[in-house]
Amino acid sequence: MKKIAAALALTLALGLPTLAEAREVTFTTKLKQYGGSPAFVVLYVTDANGQYQGTLWMAGRETKYYRHLSDWKRATRGDLGQIDGITGASVGSGKTLTVKIDLADALIDAGYQVRIDAAVEDMGDSPGEIVVPLSASGAGKPVAGRGYVESFSYAL
Repeated sequence: MKKIAAALALTLALGLPTLAEAREVTFTTKLKQYGGSPAFVVLYVTDANGQYQGTLWMAGRETKYYRHLSDWKRATRGDLGQIDGITGASVGSGKTLTVKIDLADALIDAGYQVRIDAAVEDMGDSPGEIVVPLSASGAGKPVAGRGYVESFSYAL
């Protein structure tokens, strides 16, 4: 159900006609060992100009911490409606978040980017943790994060 809700939310946000032109994409985010509380992690999509297009997944349900995901919060203008039905538990130190989403084919190789913000209570924020083009050539290639994320990759 979460996979369908996430795909529907992003599809509607982009004004794409149907899910018939979609493929399952697996996003894998492995966190570093950092010795603190579980992290809040948000995956979202922007266009080639960095303009917000939709949220793929929000790991962490306590809304009072969303302000620490500052790039995402600024992009969404704090609209919690952007994450309805696409949230899950926060992610512990050294753990891996794997999210499978039906993503519109029109997003692949069209200048869109996947972005990740992360934050850990009492340890600081990491906006712009990951910014990577959503492309066929980038699939399967791990990217290192700047803070809490050890590696991020996606498979088409």
